[in-house]
Amino acid sequence: MWKDLAPIGRHPGSGGYRRYAWTAADGDCRVWFRAQAEARGLGYEVDRNGNQWAWLGDPLGDDAVVTGSHLDSVPDGGAFDGPLGVVSSFAAFDELRRRGAKFTRPFAITNFGDEEGARFGLACVGSRLAAGQLTVEKAHQLRDGDGITLPQAMEAAGYDPEAIGPDPERLARIGAFVELHVEQGRSLDLTGDPVGIASAIWPHGRWRFDFRGEANHAGTTRLVDRRDPMLTYAETVLAARREAQLTGALATFGKIAVEPNGVNAIPSLVRGWLDSRAADQDTLDAVVTGIERAAREHAERAGIDLDVVRESFTPVVEFQHALRDELGKILTGRGGDDAGRAVPVLGTGAGHDAGILSASVPTAMLFVRNPTGISHSPAEHAAEDDCVAGVIALADVLEGLACS
Repeated sequence: MWKDLAPIGRHPGSGGYRRYAWTAADGDCRVWFRAQAEARGLGYEVDRNGNQWAWLGDPLGDDAVVTGSHLDSVPDGGAFDGPLGVVSSFAAFDELRRRGAKFTRPFAITNFGDEEGARFGLACVGSRLAAGQLTVEKAHQLRDGDGITLPQAMEAAGYDPEAIGPDPERLARIGAFVELHVEQGRSLDLTGDPVGIASAIWPHGRWRFDFRGEANHAGTTRLVDRRDPMLTYAETVLAARREAQLTGALATFGKIAVEPNGVNAIPSLVRGWLDSRAADQDTLDAVVTGIERAAREHAERAGIDLDVVRESFTPVVEFQHALRDELGKILTGRGGDDAGRAVPVLGTGAGHDAGILSASVPTAMLFVRNPTGISHSPAEHAAEDDCVAGVIALADVLEGLACS
């Protein structure tokens, strides 16, 4: 499965993946998912928001156990973020069949669409729509860098954009959702554990800073006569680093757009996107407020106009303690070399579909060790034996939740 999926959307120059929502690469990933479902005799369907489902048992039954993740990527992303969870779900199902496990609850594997938000700037679109956390009106207003709207992109890919919207009946039938994911950090590598359990997702969001100055000639305009928004943007980037260090949070300007974007032109507009995350809401509020305050102070001194827009926000997600504790009991009670050894529980600053669904469905997450801690990069990696350990752990969890 991994070898079949690996070439899809891989850029020959960077070695990273460009699997953006509703593009050809995304379509090829969807074809792969459907083929995996049908090869196992699982029922296949696509919900109203474009999320894919592979069912064992009655999809209309109650108290289903669901696992899965996503297949899309950030620009030039790594191979493991998302796909490891989907591949591991199919592999865990194969392992349960090998064991002769008998499912007593409906079971499904899912691929949520547009988790990364690389194309339209909003993460977890598929799960947000299903959970009612993204309105149809706002979804229809989403545009990519070329001005193509989400409805236009969906229609071009053969899906009905008029059907999107909340799916409470479907979510109400799910008794537990477990997502396996490569760790985006080095906590497990430092403890020497191949697999961990998620405790919570830090609150996080994305803010757009628009710095407006005056376009002019770079070769003829005196420095004292310039209203250069790039300088104010640069000061704001440095302020973000200072505020993050002071508060113990994370703050990153990782995307920028410049107009008119000429080598010999002073910009008229610099638009930068801030990603900020923290262990709690008060700290996140403090770091973002500090960054905006610094930006406005620099902008006022330089004669720059500034607008700040919060484009997305996800509050802290505490995974359901009962389900999290159940995973811990299942994995601690296993036989073999790790018998009786407690599985580490760790938080994460990365957002996931499991976090979005947690408001509607009991959710939990498993993490697989990432020895470098690198993610959203072609250097993202997990060793094969750790990936196998993740599959076995997921199979054990699913057996404990869904099988007799």
